Amino acid sequence: MGELNPKFIDIGGTEMVLLTKAEFDALLQRIEDAEENAELVAIYDQRMADLKAGYDVILPVEVSARCRKGESLLRAVRNWRGMTQAEVAEKTGFTQGYLSDLESGKREGTAQTLRMIAKALEIDPVMLVDPRE
Repeated sequence: MGELNPKFIDIGGTEMVLLTKAEFDALLQRIEDAEENAELVAIYDQRMADLKAGYDVILPVEVSARCRKGESLLRAVRNWRGMTQAEVAEKTGFTQGYLSDLESGKREGTAQTLRMIAKALEIDPVMLVDPRE
């Protein structure tokens, strides 16, 4: 952004600032950018605190990439582990249809259910369940 070149004028004893529309728009953009950056810093700080406290986990790159493309976390982790729903169903005792519903978001699993699935997938349960639950 270019430099601001405000003009100061006095109107009835009150000092006013005069900016061009372009300068005003650029100033608003700076404010929005600063607010967005502050929010991102707060999110980063919270994530780092969660990691240090063991409440969060760094996902494998493959899992993160699948999630960014819209795949559910559970499906992305299962695919990353190279397992089918049928294989997970066999290890957990859940039906393949139930697992499909969990992966598609049609149903929500309890923390205990997700821990059982994590065990079947041979992953740290923190990947699927907040350890505070």
